[in-house]
Amino acid sequence: MSLKEFAITPKISVGGKQPPLIIAGPCVVESLEICRRIAGEVQQACEELGLNYIFKASFDKANRTSLSSFRGSGIQQGLEILGDISEEFGCPVLTDVHEPDQCAEVASIVDILQIPAFLCRQTDLLLAAGKTGLPINVKKGQFLAPEDMLSVIQKIESTGNQRILLTERGSCFGYHNLVVDMRSLVIMRQLGCPVVFDATHAVQTPGGQGSSSGGRREFVFPLARAAAATGIDALFLETHPDPDHALSDGPNSVPLKQIKTILKTVKDLHALVASCSEN
Repeated sequence: MSLKEFAITPKISVGGKQPPLIIAGPCVVESLEICRRIAGEVQQACEELGLNYIFKASFDKANRTSLSSFRGSGIQQGLEILGDISEEFGCPVLTDVHEPDQCAEVASIVDILQIPAFLCRQTDLLLAAGKTGLPINVKKGQFLAPEDMLSVIQKIESTGNQRILLTERGSCFGYHNLVVDMRSLVIMRQLGCPVVFDATHAVQTPGGQGSSSGGRREFVFPLARAAAATGIDALFLETHPDPDHALSDGPNSVPLKQIKTILKTVKDLHALVASCSEN
């Protein structure tokens, strides 16, 4: 199994023998106030646990179920807020890109570009993201087998960019349901990239509320434990102070007050798995 490691920033690396990297934040950029609160509390928890933290929020959710759903603050205001978070808290920031033309502008502000699951096979988007030189986090499509991500890797690597993360976020299981095959974490690691587990989107019920997606947040912690025990390089969580009133993905978001408990358990399991691998 690959132990590939690379630098996200001069001070933060992922993969190899590094502790699990934490990627967390609200689903969308709702406001600077919400982003500041989440970044501050998650960063404090990570510092206390000795974990590296990347703030995540989307400036636009282009794949919302309903036309009337809140999509985000837009690229200009969203990037401004992401820049403010990075400057205030000193943490790297991550956001999604949906179109090739967005990549260069977004890369001027953030530290990692993320390719949404629905767009993970879009060649032009992958190439444009790769050409920025930033690390690229690609979410495996709900419709793909884990070994199919090899073609995704090859597209990005054709630009000379080898800093690639692969994220497992569940696979379609009938209608309005996802399941996680923990074998996919092992398989994608064997492709030579650090692997991220998205514990919150993995419990989503796509379109499950008719005009919006639902979620079963009570399963986030069990799945995060299972993924950490299987072997991951990073954990992705969407979190919110009041998930029931979040403007996007509330049903599958973790209450902010629960974050530290989840992170400590994942860190301990990650260390246990690493020690077993060395023996």
